[in-house]
Amino acid sequence: MRNISDIIEQHLKSILQQSRSGIVEIQRSELADQFQCVPSQINYVISTRFSMEKGYIVESKRGGGGYIRIRKVEITGSRNLYELLMDMVGNSMSQSTAENILIRLEEEGFITPREGQIMKAAISRDVLTFDLQIRDQLRAAIIRAMITQIFMHNGGESS
Repeated sequence: MRNISDIIEQHLKSILQQSRSGIVEIQRSELADQFQCVPSQINYVISTRFSMEKGYIVESKRGGGGYIRIRKVEITGSRNLYELLMDMVGNSMSQSTAENILIRLEEEGFITPREGQIMKAAISRDVLTFDLQIRDQLRAAIIRAMITQIFMHNGGESS
């Protein structure tokens, strides 16, 4: 059985897919009422499931007429995605950010779910048993190498 976070995520993604503009604008309290949960649950779903690494831009306005706007970032060509991902990686990367990038690569069809699981295992804190700073730097180097191989294999760097 799926949990409430999964259900809320799927609901928002469904609305996004049906939207002609590729944007969904919601009121946090209304969505919380609809799913009979606390508004902080909506915040959790949006912050963990709709991040930039996963290909979304989230804007919010607080207050009486406040809203949360989610937009799927459309990438025109794999070269643009390659450059965007390489910029995101930088010189240091947390495990959760790296996993979000792998989820995006899977959702965009660049890797299979099995490849994603293998890659997640390779960058896990359980495998990279170094001090935090070294671990995050090594993880970034590994992710950069993986992304480069994926896009070279898919012809992404030349498109």
